[in-house]
Amino acid sequence: MYPRFIEHRLKESLSDTRVVFLSGPRQSGKTTLAEKIAAGKMPFLTLDDETTLDTARTDPVGFINGLDRAVIDEVQRAPQVLLAIKRSVDSDKRPGRFLLTGSANLMTLPQVADSLAGRMEVADLLPLSQCELHRAPGNLLEHAFQGKTSAIGEPLTGSKLVQIVLGGGYPEALGRTSWPRRQKWFSNYIKAIIERDVRDIAQIDHARLMPRLLRVLARHSGQLANYSNLGAPLGMNHVTTRKYADIIEKLFLIRTLEPWSTNELKRLVKTPKLHFLDSGLLAAMRNLSPVRLQSDRTAFGSLLETFVLGELLKLASWSAERYDFFHFRDRYDNEVDIVIENQDGQVVGIEVKASATVRGDDFAGLRKLAEASGKRFAMGLVLYDHDTVVPFGQRMFAAPISMLWGTAKSK
Repeated sequence: MYPRFIEHRLKESLSDTRVVFLSGPRQSGKTTLAEKIAAGKMPFLTLDDETTLDTARTDPVGFINGLDRAVIDEVQRAPQVLLAIKRSVDSDKRPGRFLLTGSANLMTLPQVADSLAGRMEVADLLPLSQCELHRAPGNLLEHAFQGKTSAIGEPLTGSKLVQIVLGGGYPEALGRTSWPRRQKWFSNYIKAIIERDVRDIAQIDHARLMPRLLRVLARHSGQLANYSNLGAPLGMNHVTTRKYADIIEKLFLIRTLEPWSTNELKRLVKTPKLHFLDSGLLAAMRNLSPVRLQSDRTAFGSLLETFVLGELLKLASWSAERYDFFHFRDRYDNEVDIVIENQDGQVVGIEVKASATVRGDDFAGLRKLAEASGKRFAMGLVLYDHDTVVPFGQRMFAAPISMLWGTAKSK
């Protein structure tokens, strides 16, 4: 079993917070981690069990009243229990009473956010990170905001980099070493989510369009989210397309990055950018096998950008700091793939390049971002397919992708 570096944060939260909600996509490891934390200390109830689910839905108050402390797994299947949990923890305010897990971002649902506001802490568990697979918690984010580069982790370049990007982070998928077997797992995974989880969180009229919409979104991963264009091939207007895409995002399959902006720079593109959250899932949706990428590497860039974003989000998930993620693009097409802002307002920009060569022009967007953010700018990185850190001016570096899972300070 690989370490999950968010575990310490969960234990800390349970020591001073009444309810802790561990959210993330199905098959990311939430249940395994919750069982480990609960072992011998709290009863474990899963709403994937039909009998337990029926009880939770028909008599949520009775279901919760019989519990002193508990783990409730896949709570999005019976959101009515959350009001009963609120009443229970309001009458008994001891910390660590409930650890909830869910495969949907319930905090985007107003009735949930309102019912447990101030009583619940939320943590996201995404699929396995390269840090966890290498058993080495990374510190790229902390060092970048200090204006320092981190050490390079185990170098993975060229065909090895392609393999880890195609693998993604889902534990079950990583256990299938052949591409056809992995493709089959992802196909079944999407089918299960559409048939079960979508119905749990939303009432939609055309669920059959969801798999087709996912394929359209996969083709546009890493691009600006124009919902009119995305929905047109399916006969969906922009309102319906946005609604369905929001549902898919609530299930942690995609992530939209809002545009970064500042009062000092007005000429910015205001459109969010669309990403899949797991590069293995994205590769499966686009049928990008190792053999196909070996003969045509043009599609690797969007896959690599998804991979890097996912790794950065995972680093942020177990950090003590709070980080917000954006993208940057102005009307002159200067852009930065990922912009990260910490709670002090400092800014780090990250460009992703699926090449072993970096040139000065690759820093054009980062320089515009530095100009716009002024003294708040901490560092600009171009992450590329190599094993060497190269400086490109003040606070600008080309750095290997493997810096994402490096740990020691180097500069």
